[in-house]
Amino acid sequence: MIHADLSDRQDGLREQLWTHQLTEDTFEVACLPFFTYGICYRDTVTIDSDHLVNRVVRKSGHRTLRVALVVDHADRDQVHELLHGKAVDIGLPHEWLQGTYLALDLPPGSDEAPFVETLEPLAQAGTLHWEIDS
Repeated sequence: MIHADLSDRQDGLREQLWTHQLTEDTFEVACLPFFTYGICYRDTVTIDSDHLVNRVVRKSGHRTLRVALVVDHADRDQVHELLHGKAVDIGLPHEWLQGTYLALDLPPGSDEAPFVETLEPLAQAGTLHWEIDS
C-alpha cells in the first residue's frame, strides 16, 4: 500500500492506494483512485522515501469515471442503487466509498456513453457530480 499526496486540497490529506510492487520503489496501481487525479488502474508509479507517489512512469490506458452523490439529496439511496445496478449491467469494474463516492474503471477501448446517459439527467437535477480522469 502506498499513498498519494492530496495536501493541495487539504493539509496532510492523503489517499491510500492498493498496489502490486514491481521493484523496490515501483508499483502498479491495483485499485480505482477516488480522489487522486492523473493516476488510474494499472498505471505504474514510483514512490519517495515516505511511500508517497512521486511520479507516473507508465500510463495503462485505463480511465476513471468518478461520481459523487450529493449527501443530503432526498433520493441519494435510490440513485446509489440505480448506479450500482447500471455498473453491474454494463460490466464496468467499480468501487464505492462510504456509499457516496463511486469510481468506475474504463479499460482501453471501453465506451462510457451508456453510463454517462444515466448520469447526465441526474447531474442536471443536482443529485450528483461526475467526471472522467485519465
